[in-house]
Amino acid sequence: MQDAHAASRPREPQIPLEMLASVHELNRRFLDLVSCRPPGWSPGTRGSSAAVSAQVAPLSAAQKSAASNCPYALFDLRFEDGCHWQTRLRAVGHWNIADVTADGATLEFTRLALFFAWHVAATAKLAAQVLLGMQEATVAAFREAPIGCLPSLAASEAAHLTARWNDCARYWSALTEAASGCDAAELRRIQLSGLQLAAAARLA
Repeated sequence: MQDAHAASRPREPQIPLEMLASVHELNRRFLDLVSCRPPGWSPGTRGSSAAVSAQVAPLSAAQKSAASNCPYALFDLRFEDGCHWQTRLRAVGHWNIADVTADGATLEFTRLALFFAWHVAATAKLAAQVLLGMQEATVAAFREAPIGCLPSLAASEAAHLTARWNDCARYWSALTEAASGCDAAELRRIQLSGLQLAAAARLA
């Protein structure tokens, strides 16, 4: 019975430890970023992250660090949209970013996230899909892109930065509540449940 219960739990994918460590660090930086946003903040064009910001803000530094320890990214940059990235990466240097306004912290995080996305896509296709929710077309677009094109992308793509599954209030509520509690096993259960959300998104 115990074996059957264990078999029903989501399993963490076999991802290189250094990639998981980088994801944890980026997640922590992202939670720091959204926790200091003013009420009503909505960096992404695909839905407000205000609710997520309000849930993350009360967490202590240690609690945010614990919440960030997920085997996937807690942030998103339209990685599921292969057409978007094929268009953007092919058109590097051909758009005007003079009107793009993003605060320095958001720009810095976006640059880091893009470099990480390029590295993961270039070295581990499956990891890019699991960690970042990339579609195959997105992975292919990043693999074909030269690393030198990434810095200029940050200013335009910062507008698309948002919390992953930011429309899934149940997930974010469960994650932040578990992180603020003392039950490490419950927190891990919630974190692993995100793999089910990732799988469902890929199937969709």
